[in-house]
Amino acid sequence: MTNHARGPFEVKVKPEATDEQAGAASLGRLSLDKQYRGDLEATGRGEMLTASTRVTGSAGYVAMERVSGILQGRHGTFVLQHSGAMTRGTPQMSVTVVPDSGAGQLAGLAGKMIINIVDGKHSYDFEYSLGETPEDK
Repeated sequence: MTNHARGPFEVKVKPEATDEQAGAASLGRLSLDKQYRGDLEATGRGEMLTASTRVTGSAGYVAMERVSGILQGRHGTFVLQHSGAMTRGTPQMSVTVVPDSGAGQLAGLAGKMIINIVDGKHSYDFEYSLGETPEDK
């Protein structure tokens, strides 16, 4: 059964040291600190790697984020894998639950998250299911 969770979140991004500034692309590293509200009451902590190019509006990133809290009444943790690219201002993003990363009452969690940014405000739409865990087999 597929479920939906929605709500706003705040994110703090902190640049970390990097010395990768040569060539056609600049590499960066950032730490993420998120606070989810709504159907997901949780904190998210993660690391992001970025590449920005000389072409305005073209860049890419990958990130891993551990989420800990309550998803529609279920306590636990899980990991989100982010992958994004922007081609001359056109964004493309994928955020999915890492398989078998759910723990606690979120064991067996699978799903994908859509992140929306409107007028500088962030929100999420999380489509998920709670399936079998390896222990259930």
